[in-house]
Amino acid sequence: METRIGRRTFMYGSALAAVAAPFLAPFRRASHAGSAMGARRLVLFFSPNGTIHRHWRPTASGSTWSFPAGSVMEPLAAVKRHLVVLDGVDFVGASNHEGGMAAMLTGSGDATSPSGGLSVDQYIARAVGTSSRLSSLELGVQTSAWGGNTQTRMSYSGPGRFVPPDDEPASVYRRLFASMAPVPGMVDVIRSRRQSVLDLVRGDLRDLQSRVGADERRKLDAHLESLRRVEVSLAGPAAPSATCAPPVVTGLDHRANGNFPPVGRSQMQLLLAALSCGATKVASIQWAHTVAPHVFTWLGQGEGHHALSHMGDGNAAGVAQFVQAERWFAEQFAWLVAQMAELPEPGAGGGSMLDHSLVVWAKEMGDSRLHDCLSVPFVLAGGAGGRLATDRYLQLSHMPHQRLLVSLCHAMGMDNPTFGDPSRGAGPLPGLLS
Repeated sequence: METRIGRRTFMYGSALAAVAAPFLAPFRRASHAGSAMGARRLVLFFSPNGTIHRHWRPTASGSTWSFPAGSVMEPLAAVKRHLVVLDGVDFVGASNHEGGMAAMLTGSGDATSPSGGLSVDQYIARAVGTSSRLSSLELGVQTSAWGGNTQTRMSYSGPGRFVPPDDEPASVYRRLFASMAPVPGMVDVIRSRRQSVLDLVRGDLRDLQSRVGADERRKLDAHLESLRRVEVSLAGPAAPSATCAPPVVTGLDHRANGNFPPVGRSQMQLLLAALSCGATKVASIQWAHTVAPHVFTWLGQGEGHHALSHMGDGNAAGVAQFVQAERWFAEQFAWLVAQMAELPEPGAGGGSMLDHSLVVWAKEMGDSRLHDCLSVPFVLAGGAGGRLATDRYLQLSHMPHQRLLVSLCHAMGMDNPTFGDPSRGAGPLPGLLS
């Protein structure tokens, strides 16, 4: 099943905001994430297997910068005014595919670090997502053929605890919109029954807490926290208006290699719908996973993406295909940014949704041929509620990416001095936020 949202649906911004007012109410009430304090929402966009810097880097001369013709980033030219490109961010202490994937959003924090081993999206969701029906929304595009492991997961609710993305648009659709019951009162009945089950399970877990050791209690605490998040989702508004719900198109196999593009587009449309309706303030879309073997057949390619990422300069045709595939990912990010720039900000605040959001394109490695995590590419988009001045290319020098993760938190109105491994430095990236 595939879910699509027409462009015209999103352009009915004022009408959508009016019709969906009850669903948006808790979203508007978030006090510390307003425009005066920073971004109202965070969106993460991941694509795998590093880059080739000379085909990725913008050109710069003084304050003037641009995307070279034929480069990986050239498809972003149309949204350049909304971007900050970061060069010179290092994953200190991490290397290779798996190490980079584990460190990318966690800063390699553990249970003893101030961020508790959470990934930055989950850390932020705990601060800003409590008034939303969903504290966070994790969407994937063919992430799970290899199961859940360090290579295939980027979000963590604690050390070693994966937050799996949902790869199936139909499943995401049901989670977001299935409570639109056609029978009056049915939503309340369903919610009541689900709440009764939660009460029973929670009681059993609390009984167990008094009879187990410290390690087991920590695991039970994590389960209780998960139940609390489910309770919040059940206690939220029953459903958005049908105006918020995208139409459903059936018959799409979300696991088929050739369906990678339409599944990804459907997932991004669902992400936009969730943000527009106030269902969540923290959302991510994970395109595949590190060492992803997907073949970009829709571009006429026959070699897997991971294999292409390791083509040496002596294989000009292989390098060209990798650049072509990376340009395709850039096109997807540009589409997402452009859509958010056209959507009016729901509720009070004015401007576009992008003006009040922070959007991050992340990767898990730097040079794909060297398997290193040095100068890992990051692209930020959006005004972050006035915290982020855009249309910039920041050339940093071996800056630990823990400071970038701190910057993301501060852009969302938080004030934590470190993120992940605190020994790697404190404070946000210099010159990034206003």
